[in-house]
Amino acid sequence: MITASNVALSYGKRILFKDVNIKFTPGNCYGLIGANGAGKSTFLKILSGEITPDKGEIALGPRERLAVLRQDQFAFDEETVFNTVIRGHEELYKIMVAREAIYSKADFSEEDGVRSAELEADFAEMNGYEAESEAAVLLNGLGIPEELRTKKMKELEGGDKVRVLLAQALFGNPDVLLLDEPTNNLDLKSISWLEDFLFRFTNTVIVVSHDRHFLNQVCTHTADIDFSRIQVYVGNYDFWYHASQLNLKQRQNENRKVSEKAEELKAFIQRFSSNASKAKQATSRKKLLDKLTLEEMPVSSRKYPHVMFKAERPCGDIILEITGLTKEIDGVKVLDNLDLIIRKNDKVAFVGGNGLARTTLFQILAGELEPDSGSFRWGVTITNTYFPKENSSYFEKDLSLIDWLGQYSPPTEGETFARGFLGRMLFSGDEAMKKTSVLSGGERVRCMLSRMMLSGANVLILDEPTNHLDLESITALNDGLIAFPEVVLFASHDHEFVATIANRIIEITPGGIIDRVMAFDEYLESEDVVRERDELYHGHAELSL
Repeated sequence: MITASNVALSYGKRILFKDVNIKFTPGNCYGLIGANGAGKSTFLKILSGEITPDKGEIALGPRERLAVLRQDQFAFDEETVFNTVIRGHEELYKIMVAREAIYSKADFSEEDGVRSAELEADFAEMNGYEAESEAAVLLNGLGIPEELRTKKMKELEGGDKVRVLLAQALFGNPDVLLLDEPTNNLDLKSISWLEDFLFRFTNTVIVVSHDRHFLNQVCTHTADIDFSRIQVYVGNYDFWYHASQLNLKQRQNENRKVSEKAEELKAFIQRFSSNASKAKQATSRKKLLDKLTLEEMPVSSRKYPHVMFKAERPCGDIILEITGLTKEIDGVKVLDNLDLIIRKNDKVAFVGGNGLARTTLFQILAGELEPDSGSFRWGVTITNTYFPKENSSYFEKDLSLIDWLGQYSPPTEGETFARGFLGRMLFSGDEAMKKTSVLSGGERVRCMLSRMMLSGANVLILDEPTNHLDLESITALNDGLIAFPEVVLFASHDHEFVATIANRIIEITPGGIIDRVMAFDEYLESEDVVRERDELYHGHAELSL
């Protein structure tokens, strides 16, 4: 259990938290949600002791251990993968080091014998004898192969480092577990494993995530940061969303009724205040009017961008035909003789573990890469626009947002149009004059979506568009793509995003593609898909041999 009492934190005049009182109890998983900048990660750092609040205190239960998903990928570069995981339980790790040091001595004294007995007792009490097998289970579940486990952390790719640090946080059954964006860099299989792990976890979990499906799967409670306070709802993210929207509508309706009643009373008073026979009634109504108060509606930190894609013309019968498309990247064949036909009304999610294959295909279709062999043909009615996973090349010139957007706006439109468009994408007032060099990752994504909306294209190609976005922006984009009546080709690790948009699923495997016209959840549960995937991978392995 961990408790926050009267916690407050401000940065200058900006109040992040004011008199926060909250208790996180065992057996529950709390999803900590809020708009970008609301203070989610900051509050986790307050709970972990990394940041000291202006006032108030954090209390951890007696003899309880807190574990945190670390964000510094270079902190353990000289450690092996296995030791990095064990260091999630630092006290156990120190005992292991001391134990190994004693047993490696050439001369084992009586004093060493006494000390080793003490260490063995502590080691057993902390389940040290199960440490190696527990670490292996965690690493396996998170997709770290056995051959990497004896390597040093500095030898791993960035994505694998993040997975090892997640295994470190989960290791040793901590009493309180703090996770900030744990699904980043995880594929769908690893996310599913983590969901099962946290579902079975019996202690306290507090998690920040932009993955709505993940929050719905693991959270028993939702802690909402807004209006400089934290309010806890019993239930997952969907329950919070519906409950909070209902609460807001009720308060708005109550205020509307009060306003209407006030106008009615004012009209009566104005009409009859000079009428002697009605003066008593007018006075009575004036007293009633004085008692009416509108509930103050504080301004929420949540803001939803206006995401709407409009095609200048509908798609014709021929959308896209791909024949024998092949491409090598750094000597590795990522696309091998790919044949594919995209049809009208397709909203295709490209899934599977090979992100490089998806990105390469999208870059070829967008004209950013040339295939080694094969061809593709867009229909004569088709115009496409592309959202790349890496967008830095679009921001090399240090322009104001108005000038940046002007590059993609209709030539007849000027600054007023750009300001209005940017305002709908949450860049209002002086924000529209911001330089592109200082934009955050989420702000760049909103700019790239603006560029796509201005294109008028009837085919949208999006490669991991939800990266860097807050839940509000993801929801707006999600709704915009559902409403778009033409063709969408996209890749995303966001389960909810894929499940609510796609009507066709394509998985690129080393042995070919799996192509199904069905919903994503149906695809995941299909035994037929599992058999075909096994055959494709098995056949590819035999060909490789």
